[in-house]
Amino acid sequence: MTQFKRPVSVLVVIHTPDLQVLLLERAAHAGYWQSVTGSQEDGETLPATAIREVAEETGIRAALDDLCQWEVTNRYEIFAEWRHRYAPGVLYNTEHVFSLQLPASRPVTIASAEHLNFCWLPWREAAAKCFSWSNRDAILMLPEMTGRPPR
Repeated sequence: MTQFKRPVSVLVVIHTPDLQVLLLERAAHAGYWQSVTGSQEDGETLPATAIREVAEETGIRAALDDLCQWEVTNRYEIFAEWRHRYAPGVLYNTEHVFSLQLPASRPVTIASAEHLNFCWLPWREAAAKCFSWSNRDAILMLPEMTGRPPR
């Protein structure tokens, strides 16, 4: 039996207090940079999905209390090349936005099957580097969501 991905996902913007943002370069698309993302698994809460994806994609072990759930959702059309991962007829995904603040930027252990590289960038530069509009918009909201004035 084929198990399809659920069309419900998380986006986790990992950042420092001075709004340096961690980006990951997709292995399947060199030059496509993004924050941590991933689909919710059956029986999993959205915060648990976020914590799991952060650990899988970066090696960062965070607690649920470390996570900030923004109560922001995005609905977008799934790229045609990735629709085979979903049940037939599923065209849209609903993404739930979170953030995770670390004390400082640091090296991470990327999942080599999913990512080629990582970088830390100031929030405006990170937003400009993202291929996804929802990821870009989330990073641009970071000063407001964290209560840090933009510089």
